[in-house]
Amino acid sequence: MTVGDVIAELSGGRIRPAYLLAGAEPLLRDDVLASIEAAVLGAGPRDFNLDRLDVARSSPGRLEEALDSLPVLADRRLVILRESEGRGARLDAAWTGAIESFLDRAGASSPAVLVVVVGKVDRRSRWVKAFRDPALLVDCDPPKGGRALTRFLTDEARRQGVELRSEAASLLAERVGPQLLLLRQEVEKAALLAGAGNPIERAHVEMSVAAVADEPIWDLTDAIGRGETAIAIGLLARMLGHGAAAPAILGALASHFRKLVRVGHGESVAGPPFVVRKLEQQAKRYPTRRLIACLRAIHRTDVELKGASIMRPDRALEQLVLVLAS
Repeated sequence: MTVGDVIAELSGGRIRPAYLLAGAEPLLRDDVLASIEAAVLGAGPRDFNLDRLDVARSSPGRLEEALDSLPVLADRRLVILRESEGRGARLDAAWTGAIESFLDRAGASSPAVLVVVVGKVDRRSRWVKAFRDPALLVDCDPPKGGRALTRFLTDEARRQGVELRSEAASLLAERVGPQLLLLRQEVEKAALLAGAGNPIERAHVEMSVAAVADEPIWDLTDAIGRGETAIAIGLLARMLGHGAAAPAILGALASHFRKLVRVGHGESVAGPPFVVRKLEQQAKRYPTRRLIACLRAIHRTDVELKGASIMRPDRALEQLVLVLAS
């Protein structure tokens, strides 16, 4: 089931006893998880009815204890189990055994709701297959291809309460690419431009969104990855001069470096083979500590672009590129 389908189901009042949120796109996982939390816990007390467990810092016994506890002043309690990112602790046989045990006895009216959040799973595994009705496996992989991106945009516009014309959605997907957080922000911008109660037309997207998809950004990220600071600064200036929006460039850089983190930790990323090869080559140049520093620099620049600094957007991006390419 897709993320949009699950959120719609939750809005309609159906809460399942267990969910497996599996996929490489954090935004989708976080969206579903937020909807599940709101549906299960509502306005009730969270201190006694919410357990957040991490595989690296907890144990299967603690999971079983949390699932066997009764809710306090509420109909249900929520237990969230996350697998560690990167090369951290994984779900082993003890963990999956505890999960399967709960799924075997949990019914539609179970007082405990289990949510397991993982970046990647083998869907042939017995414990994964155990997430069958009334439990649910939710696909949280990033959309691939224009049609999937357009479908994401349609769901996102509906979530924001605006109407997005199909021509506008296609242009957004073409100009921004598979950068979901940036696409979400661009829908918000285009909606403001269209005005309250009006649909987002292609013309609104043309005015509000600059073209910064994967292909143009590769020249910049290649120069950054090779440490060619002067070339990278020149490419950045050219993109800005051609009308590319600073937040769009920042979003593309953030997406690129998140992919480098995943590749550096042995995870797979979606994309054509030549793109994956480039990511693998660049990941070798960035040790983990440097990648973390780069992501922190990207976050600081994001805060600056949102008004926390008097620095002009172009200067903020220049400073970022200097850090990333150094």
